[in-house]
Amino acid sequence: MRYKLASAFTLVEVLIVVIVLGILATIVVPQFSGASEDAMNSAIDVNEQVIRSQLELYKLQHGGYPSLANFVDQMTKASKADGSTAASGTSGYPYGPYVLTIPNNPYTNTATVSAGLTGSSAWFYNETTGEFKANHLTSAQATATPSTPAGPIGPQPPPASPFGP
Repeated sequence: MRYKLASAFTLVEVLIVVIVLGILATIVVPQFSGASEDAMNSAIDVNEQVIRSQLELYKLQHGGYPSLANFVDQMTKASKADGSTAASGTSGYPYGPYVLTIPNNPYTNTATVSAGLTGSSAWFYNETTGEFKANHLTSAQATATPSTPAGPIGPQPPPASPFGP
């Protein structure tokens, strides 16, 4: 009687394959870990550019930037030269809308606009200067610790050695 030997992988071969896959994963995964943050930063850059260009068009047509209190209406509805707004397509309102909606900030997933501190809304808007920018806390800002005050300026003597002079 003849016995057939079963052909299979040995434990050593399986371990080698697992180790090689682990090494490849440690090389490849970090390359993609920052991809989502890069995409969010790109979206913010595009959104900021679109809103800023539309703010400049609004300024040319109305003689100034929209007020913060009416920012969303003045950017998303039709308007007159005096800044009054109505639904898009309303007769007698020749300007706008400048954008269909205020875009969401990809970090906060909201479209709020204010002139408050960083992190108080999705977007920062200054009605005097027309400045418009993202207003979220970055991951670095959220985890940052207060900085240590700077010491004296100029070269400093080396610290004293604990082993004597």
